[in-house]
Amino acid sequence: MAGDQDEIGTMTSQAPQQQAERPRRGRPSKEDAAETSGRIIETAAQLFAAQGFAATSIEQVAAACSAGKDTIYRRFPSKMALFEAVVDSLRTRTLARLEQEIRSAGGAGDALARLKRIARWFLDVNLDPEMIAFNRIALSEAVVFGDGRHDQWETDPILDRLVALVQEAQGAGALAAGDARVVATHLLHAIVFGPATDAMMGRAGWTTATARDRFFDQAWTLFLRGAGS
Repeated sequence: MAGDQDEIGTMTSQAPQQQAERPRRGRPSKEDAAETSGRIIETAAQLFAAQGFAATSIEQVAAACSAGKDTIYRRFPSKMALFEAVVDSLRTRTLARLEQEIRSAGGAGDALARLKRIARWFLDVNLDPEMIAFNRIALSEAVVFGDGRHDQWETDPILDRLVALVQEAQGAGALAAGDARVVATHLLHAIVFGPATDAMMGRAGWTTATARDRFFDQAWTLFLRGAGS
């Protein structure tokens, strides 16, 4: 019995130490939290693009990215908030790509040549399947992002980069003087609107570089007739 008691006493004395050595689960690190949010946004982007806004549920996103609904709702209080996060992520990536393209065009030709190169880039990026999918959602499902926000033309950093290029071309005398933001907006409409609308409607006429080049050359010529010096 004494031996049994000694053994019991030893086990009892070890228990608190063993309990203390167990790792405790605390809040996830900032890196883990960011990784989880990124995974949720990436998964939601794929589902929204494939199914549309209305047909995608938080339950589907949770199942697809192996995250609990509570985890998603802690970060994004509604499906609209999640969708806006997806759109913001897309815009951030698009801006990064644009800035890289502008850097690449920095030493190529004069100011007007740089503007032309970036305008051509805008045509391609707006015909990207992911961009088409989200533009289609905004159009066909009437999802409104702008409640309480400023006019997108006044605050859009992507447009701001194009405005700066227009100003450079105006400063070089290659474009007529005038409101650079208005000129940049008209350039976007001339270059992007028709093909992007066709693509959202499912028309496949813009899938080849040849078709895009032909349209762009015509649109660019017409733009210069109106805005050229």
